[in-house]
Amino acid sequence: MVSPSPLDPTRSPAAFYGAELRRLREKAGLSQQELADLVFISGTYVSQLEKATRRPQEDLSRQLDAALEGDGHLERLHSLVRATRRRQFADYFVEAAEHELQARTILEYAPLVVPGLLQTQAYAKATILAANPLLGEEKLEEHLMGRLERQALIVAPTRLLFWVVLDEAVLRRVVGSRKIMAEQLRYIAELIAQRQVIVQVVEFDAGAHALLGGMISLMAFDDAPPLAYMESVNVGHLVDETALVEKCRLAYDFVRAAALSQEESLVRIMKAVEEHEDASHSQ
Repeated sequence: MVSPSPLDPTRSPAAFYGAELRRLREKAGLSQQELADLVFISGTYVSQLEKATRRPQEDLSRQLDAALEGDGHLERLHSLVRATRRRQFADYFVEAAEHELQARTILEYAPLVVPGLLQTQAYAKATILAANPLLGEEKLEEHLMGRLERQALIVAPTRLLFWVVLDEAVLRRVVGSRKIMAEQLRYIAELIAQRQVIVQVVEFDAGAHALLGGMISLMAFDDAPPLAYMESVNVGHLVDETALVEKCRLAYDFVRAAALSQEESLVRIMKAVEEHEDASHSQ
């Protein structure tokens, strides 16, 4: 029976899982690549699991236990990670969040609010409380932690390619306050300047376009077929039918063709920052 390391309550379950994986691997005298070869994944994948930039899957946890003689330890930790994610996210988004962690690229169209991967803490808090005005402080913190932890995907050394098209309504809608909006949009501008994301804005003057129906997120993977995720109030839907995902991808291409270039979009975002700051100062 493997003796687990003490659980540090300040660490996330995913970080604890990664630490335990590394402990078991080193105890077995294996390098990351040697362990990867035993379970038919890449050494990079093992590294990401140990650093908690990718979340474990149940089947893989079972295979790692067998390779490292973990006696089910990693599989039990996987269940803890999964349970934690269910507390952090709405039930309809949990599966999409798991796929998001495995994605190589994510293309998203946001018609009304800033995508979760780009939200500041203040903006995220305002959107969570708008949907759940009676949410207790503990639950609020869990939701905030889950949303902000996701953002490691776009700042990690092996980060995914995140391309988002923002409707002009996202820039104009006041979420939280004018000050929060200015900080949020300035943060997006910084990510663009640091070349961590690609952001385009589709202006109202662009007229009708192919994604007026709502938000969509298109995920592509190295070793799995692409997926589309669509969401409305309290409902999320994953699409894996190849022909339908391809239609969604074509619609996304039409929209980003109608949007401003990234350079023009950055100018438009900074203009919106100034507008919110001016309005905030005049209040």
